[in-house]
Amino acid sequence: MRATIKIRVRNTRQARQASRHIQYATLNGWFQAALDRGQIIRTGDMLDRLGIQLPDGQQSWYGRHVAKAHRASTGHDAPRAWVQHRTTGRWIAVYVYTPDAPALTAGLWSYKATRPAAERLYTEAA
Repeated sequence: MRATIKIRVRNTRQARQASRHIQYATLNGWFQAALDRGQIIRTGDMLDRLGIQLPDGQQSWYGRHVAKAHRASTGHDAPRAWVQHRTTGRWIAVYVYTPDAPALTAGLWSYKATRPAAERLYTEAA
């Protein structure tokens, strides 16, 4: 019993000294592996894949439109994961979606800053 307590104390001490990246990756659980593999993405990743460049303030509004579309279609919020902000480096909690989620496309059409890009992308594909 005493050995178990010593191991637990030692592991706790080591966990406190771990870098923030490891701590937040641990909080993410299986989301971290899925994010690394590209099985789930953030809204900013979707914009990068489509080649749409928006300032941070506008990207967050696009994310709000996607979250609203997801909530309307499923009745609940999307799962959240901890990621580093791409410009400030701070850790933030963001909604994550599958790459083929309909809410990502609905967000493109509903947000006025991304609507012209959506029209261009989807008329070229047709």
